[in-house]
Amino acid sequence: MNGEEIRQAFVKFFVSLRVTVVLLVLSMILIFWATLAQVKLGVWGVQEQFFRTFFVLAKIPGTEIPMPAFPGGYFLGGLLLINLLAAHIYRFSFSWKKAGIQLTHFGLILLLVGEMLTSILQEEYQLRLDQDQPRNYSESFRENELAIIDTSDPQFDNVVAIPENLIASRTEIQVPQLPFRVVPRFYVPNASLGRKTPGDERSFGVPDLATQGLGPQISVAPQPVTYKDNERNLPMAYVELIGAEGSIGTWLVSPMLVAPQTFEYGGRSWRLSFRFERAYKPYSLELLELKHDVYPGTQIPKNFSSRVRIETPDGQDDREALIYMNNPLRYGGLTFYQYQMDSVNGFSVLQVVRNPSWPIPYIACGLMGLGLLVQFGLHLVSFARRRAKMSTT
Repeated sequence: MNGEEIRQAFVKFFVSLRVTVVLLVLSMILIFWATLAQVKLGVWGVQEQFFRTFFVLAKIPGTEIPMPAFPGGYFLGGLLLINLLAAHIYRFSFSWKKAGIQLTHFGLILLLVGEMLTSILQEEYQLRLDQDQPRNYSESFRENELAIIDTSDPQFDNVVAIPENLIASRTEIQVPQLPFRVVPRFYVPNASLGRKTPGDERSFGVPDLATQGLGPQISVAPQPVTYKDNERNLPMAYVELIGAEGSIGTWLVSPMLVAPQTFEYGGRSWRLSFRFERAYKPYSLELLELKHDVYPGTQIPKNFSSRVRIETPDGQDDREALIYMNNPLRYGGLTFYQYQMDSVNGFSVLQVVRNPSWPIPYIACGLMGLGLLVQFGLHLVSFARRRAKMSTT
């Protein structure tokens, strides 16, 4: 086959209506399978394993080796997008009689593009606010980071944050702001910690590598990785710090250790912690008042609301806002939703969402609705004209 024949074969394949039907059937199977798996994995796990991937992976029976078992959402959505675009370019020519169909197809294409952008760009964090305690950062639901903080300056903390994936890959890390190298020695994606008892030899397959901090006093038990919405993984790692003169020590780090571990090196004071990934903001939020109302005689929630103050360091913005169910706060490109609340202990948790592509699904659905309305309207007008013509003859 020459180059032209190969090009024609590709065009014929991608504009084929059969390909469209096959992709739609495979998509329905994927959705059905994911719906069944949602009972075990939860919404987040299903999105990651079925839709935000090119292939659904399954382990070979009797082994831990993963292999592709079914096309994933990215693969099917990408092919469907190419199929629709190719069909428009090579098959359809613009005409007013088919304007509704073309609007509907364009809306579907825009919907696929919007979902792809959402999966890439959307970020979700949570912001816990204790009453009368301003906070200028939110924390990730799923991601973690190793924070190494130079606290020598009483006016300013110099923070170096290392993403969890670098710790998991055991990549040796050299950062110009640090006078030592960071060398991950061991990593577990989910683990529980306990105080080591006399004679405890750690019989859980985790080596005893810690030489500094709290590590020598702690036992580690690996746990299965969870994907449930109401649970999160708490990883642990052994991290060695190596200076110019050699090893400074090895620390056990985990988000379960809430308080940072401290040490001295190079005439400076340091703090070390494996914490939930933070997203800092150029403003702070302060919880002024929270309300938790229930229906009389029941414990059924009627209203959750948080009255907060938004304040920028330069004083240009200092105002109050009320956040409650179905009434989020939109500020600085972020949307703050009322997520959780504890009126007894006096704190509120907001869900913080950044999604620059949020208008696209609304526009896409509007175009598809308009397209169907236009197409049915054209057919209705054509039908009415034929009936009128027949009645006059």
